[in-house]
Amino acid sequence: MSEVTGKALDWKLLGRVMHYVRPYRSTFIIAAFLTVFLAGNALVQPILMQLTLDKYILGNDYNGLLLMVGLMIAQLAVQTIVQYNQTYLTNSLGQSVIRDLRIAIFNHVISLRLKYFDRTPIGILITRTVSDLETIADIFSEGLISIVGDLLLVVGIVAAMLIKDWKLALITLIPMPLLMLSTYVFKEAIKSAFQEVRTQVAQLNAFLAEHITGISVIQYFAREDQEMRKFRNVNVKYRDANIRSNWYYSIFFPVVEILFAVCLALLVWYGCKRILSDGQLASISASGHPVTPGVILAFIVLLNLLFRPIRQLADKFNTLQMGMVGADRIFRVLDTDEVAVNTGTLRPASLRGEIAFENVWFAYNDENWVLKDISFHVKPGETLALVGATGAGKSSTINILNRFYEIGKGEVKVDGVNIQDYEVGLLRSRIATVIQDVFLFSDTIANNISLNNPDITREQIVAAAKDVGAHEFIERLPGGYDYNVMERGSTLSSGQAQLISFIRALVYNPSILVLDEATSSVDTETELLIQNAIYRLMDGRTAIVIAHRLSTIQNADKIIVLDHGEIKEVGTHQELLKIEHGYYRKLYDLQFNSAGIVKS
Repeated sequence: MSEVTGKALDWKLLGRVMHYVRPYRSTFIIAAFLTVFLAGNALVQPILMQLTLDKYILGNDYNGLLLMVGLMIAQLAVQTIVQYNQTYLTNSLGQSVIRDLRIAIFNHVISLRLKYFDRTPIGILITRTVSDLETIADIFSEGLISIVGDLLLVVGIVAAMLIKDWKLALITLIPMPLLMLSTYVFKEAIKSAFQEVRTQVAQLNAFLAEHITGISVIQYFAREDQEMRKFRNVNVKYRDANIRSNWYYSIFFPVVEILFAVCLALLVWYGCKRILSDGQLASISASGHPVTPGVILAFIVLLNLLFRPIRQLADKFNTLQMGMVGADRIFRVLDTDEVAVNTGTLRPASLRGEIAFENVWFAYNDENWVLKDISFHVKPGETLALVGATGAGKSSTINILNRFYEIGKGEVKVDGVNIQDYEVGLLRSRIATVIQDVFLFSDTIANNISLNNPDITREQIVAAAKDVGAHEFIERLPGGYDYNVMERGSTLSSGQAQLISFIRALVYNPSILVLDEATSSVDTETELLIQNAIYRLMDGRTAIVIAHRLSTIQNADKIIVLDHGEIKEVGTHQELLKIEHGYYRKLYDLQFNSAGIVKS
């Protein structure tokens, strides 16, 4: 993804961010008002200090001194209270905005087609929804509002210095052009460094997400050392990017301190020179105002107040810039058009389960056809089996039926209606799919079965588990149906996880059942339990079964043999066995003859 690099502030992008501020505009207005108040209130302190020194200390007025001390304490208290509320409100505003944005991006991501995830690393998406969003929060807590307040303070300080004594102010601020130049150079340098940091942290997250997910493969093949070397390279790039940004800071802040010291030296030199000129304690400045010790003290305080925001302005501009970069990345995800297009609105109360593929062509990358002119028809209640070698197009057929991917040519119908005319959520809710690679969430067994659907009762879950034959093993677990299976079902065997996924399909009472290698990861005893449940579940339902084990599909009403995306043979088990040198006959001979099983 491209980065925002040419502008310190992209107004169009900022406008989109501010759209999410609208529900909290009262908070934004109050925070902005407090920011302006803080800038004005900060100028009160040097005025009080000047008055205290010139009138009450040099005038030996003890009671007046106590009064001024009390006023300074009150001013400090007001500044502290307002600063607390301003900081709290800006941070609260930022967190509220990113909460809404995180909800928006999560809702968008889960609606994207699988095609998007085929080419987008999960770690990148995690970076977008976590750390990139945090940079948007910084727009409000440390960026936009804070920058406005600092700029107002700088303008107010310079104006106050010029009003008090323009000649003294000009002498004092001689190094300011050099400071402005240094700030600009630092801002541009650190912007580039921060962008590199964001890029490298995304790469680091992507690497970690992929390798932690695939940790079993790494350990199975003893790849720890090789993957560690790869991680070191990724980590070194991230470290170097951070060191580069720190290097710029290590140069900029000493430069600022040196320039501040030069300004302070010019102030003391010129101010004291004028005070002591002609042996007088106070002289009349070119503007007609006396230069007193109080004026010098006020200038020193104002100079401190001036350099404090200037030190931070470059950093805050880059915080704002990185917030814009984060916003750009977030909105690029939100703007992706690879959402499952829901062109239909049909929501029938039920489906009969009739399925028809009519001259369907499909490709994942719009170049190489995975399915080529596929046509078949499944009547309600029939069982269709799809067989073929890996890559033949079996799972692609199921993905198309669920509208995870859109076809290139042809038409897919359910109950005589194009699937694009159905509301996507309804279509998928009527199709229960049991896949080979079972995914279980870090949650209870009951919630993994119902997927937290409040319409599915515990009684329905238990009844489905008994149908599958899994009730006994679940009851033996600590907590039974409330047992937490941990991430990806790591505390269960593959057979137990497969049984839970099958119960999940049962409780949703589907019109169409899809079994994608549903028994390939279980032992013989567990497979027998599932087979018995399959027969009960298939009764009265349309079923599509994908299996490498031909023994599981011998009773199918129709078997389709796929090879390189084309239909090679269609028929029942017995009909296909009669085809000499046929694809199905070859698959059957490979599986059963090699095991010494007598063919039927």
